[in-house]
Amino acid sequence: MKVVYDAANIIDAHLIRHALEAAEIPVFLKGEALVGGMGELPLFGVVQVCVPASAWPAAREVVESVGLGAAAADPQAEGDWVDGVLPA
Repeated sequence: MKVVYDAANIIDAHLIRHALEAAEIPVFLKGEALVGGMGELPLFGVVQVCVPASAWPAAREVVESVGLGAAAADPQAEGDWVDGVLPA
């Protein structure tokens, strides 16, 4: 899985998730369970929208078309989770 969008909050993450699912792109929200861990304090910047590596280019176009913010940078240019492991 590769990060296609770093969500500012859980609402943005779900808006992107639904747009990607409408485009028939499988989605995983990394960090979603952490949002409730802070109780009543808002927790921002911990949710990332991930897609399979093969779907990343198409997913990036969908994310940019939604207009919530820029899609994540090219995963080959920076360290990113691939199949559940952060490459060395």
